[in-house]
Amino acid sequence: MPDCLTMPFVSMIEKIFVSNFHHWGSLNNSVFNRGRVWFACTGIASADLNMAWSEKPITRDDTDALIFAKNEFLRRNLPFWWWVFPSTRSETAERLLREEGLPFIKSTPCMVADLAFVTGTSTPDPPLNVICVENRHDRDLWEAVSFSGFGFTPDTKQQYHRFVTAFDSGGNSHYKLLLGRIGENAVATAMLFMENDLSGIYFLTTSADKRRQGIGLAMTQAAMQAAKNYGARFAVLQSSPEGYRVYRRAGFEECCRIDVYGEQDA
Repeated sequence: MPDCLTMPFVSMIEKIFVSNFHHWGSLNNSVFNRGRVWFACTGIASADLNMAWSEKPITRDDTDALIFAKNEFLRRNLPFWWWVFPSTRSETAERLLREEGLPFIKSTPCMVADLAFVTGTSTPDPPLNVICVENRHDRDLWEAVSFSGFGFTPDTKQQYHRFVTAFDSGGNSHYKLLLGRIGENAVATAMLFMENDLSGIYFLTTSADKRRQGIGLAMTQAAMQAAKNYGARFAVLQSSPEGYRVYRRAGFEECCRIDVYGEQDA
């Protein structure tokens, strides 16, 4: 298993997250930068899907760029979070963000798994069948389950639809949408972001009425196996408090935490 205390694995996590941010923003030509400051808009009125970040520690010289990014989100009427990676964490960055009305929100565990150790999947009863989305019907099911599972508000439905339908799921795409079914019912989702020998796992969720039945663990393991089959050596994800124990059981280890700043009511 990876030694998560070593910098190469922390750098790997930062690399895959930043690359995914760039790709999400590129879906609607909404990724921008000013100096050290980058920001990307998905168009969905959900703070954790609109991102601002830096790839080097920010300084006082970046104040105008920080304000520009904040005002751009305000202009678009989109809530957003500022992500501070381990390599960009500093007292100056924290002070600048707070001064601009972006207080600390949370510290998000980032986890990594060595896919060489993937040995199989658990089998809930009834069994979960996981497929890669390859047609519009299955994409629509993926959209409905993920939208409901993450509790997006009804007013974001069209925004989310535009986001999901912008993904190219063809053979050369960076993204693979995975749909979990029990019988004929779609009950779980995951998204893989593939880049070289790395895979980021996103949108892992289970329908609310199917939780605490082992489906989340089975879906996580299926996503890991799929990433391995697509050529990834390592899988990376960020964990909610509810998912942490599940991901540990699946074989993930916490490597670092990303600090998140934003408006408290976002």
